[in-house]
Amino acid sequence: MLPLSLALLAASLVTAASVGPSPGQIKSLVTFGDSYTDVVSVGDGGVAWPVYAAGYGHFALHPFARSGATCSNNLTNRPFPSVFESQLPLFLQEKANGSLKLNEEETIFTLWIGTNDVGANALLTGGQTPGVTIVDTVSCAVNWVKTLYNAGARNFLFQNMIPLEQTILYSPRFYPNRFWTAERNSTEWSLCMNELTNSGNEIAKLMLQQLAPTLRGAHLGLFDSHALFTDILQHPQLYLNGTAPLNTTGVIHSCVFELNESTSDPGVCTDVTGTDRDSFLWFDELHPSEQADRVVARQITNSILRLSDKWTTWLS
Repeated sequence: MLPLSLALLAASLVTAASVGPSPGQIKSLVTFGDSYTDVVSVGDGGVAWPVYAAGYGHFALHPFARSGATCSNNLTNRPFPSVFESQLPLFLQEKANGSLKLNEEETIFTLWIGTNDVGANALLTGGQTPGVTIVDTVSCAVNWVKTLYNAGARNFLFQNMIPLEQTILYSPRFYPNRFWTAERNSTEWSLCMNELTNSGNEIAKLMLQQLAPTLRGAHLGLFDSHALFTDILQHPQLYLNGTAPLNTTGVIHSCVFELNESTSDPGVCTDVTGTDRDSFLWFDELHPSEQADRVVARQITNSILRLSDKWTTWLS
């Protein structure tokens, strides 16, 4: 029995070692998503997290995320470059014509999507394509993994949705802002958003767990953005380090509108400046701050380099 026990132990060690990329394996970072990840139209008012991650991990960065994006405009029609109708086709085109050359074993692909799929003018307010549900939008995001895998990708990090009900836009602290000025029931919005993000994240986890064993030779990780932001909300002193009192409810760039005012108006804006900005979790009424994005970048880098998997569960 002893040789059999040793063989089983050895097999389990090999299996454990094969979960997630090896330390130092990843050299390139390819990012997809919305304004939370866009490095050009930056949502945090400063530098987007992929730029920090590329610096922290010494990765070559190839960014495809675009502000305003949903997973698919066929599910949630918005006039922005979605993942499936714009970002993925652009990536595949660049790969096919040789303008983007990647070593697939040394490249990791990330996706942070969902904020626009579940939010105002989408699932929350009934603005999605008729019949589309949270199951459809999450299935779309998971299908991003399968699409890239079939194109040769082998390393993936899927970022789930943050607790959006804690942002000004979706919280009871709401005031009319550039994202929404119409009358609304703020308590109802907050409760509904809590349901959408939590149920959507759980559906994604179950789908990814089911998908992982089918992706032979691939590494698939789930980065728990929701848990990380919840921890920041509960323990801001561990993450925020600005010169102002730590703030998880206010925003750096606040623009107040009149009820039903056009969102094309400028609003009445106030800004936090200098190092005080690093005391804030939120940049504006919807987006995390640059300091929050530094935290995201550091934790994702730690996961990719296998320095710490505190917020990442490697499924394969």
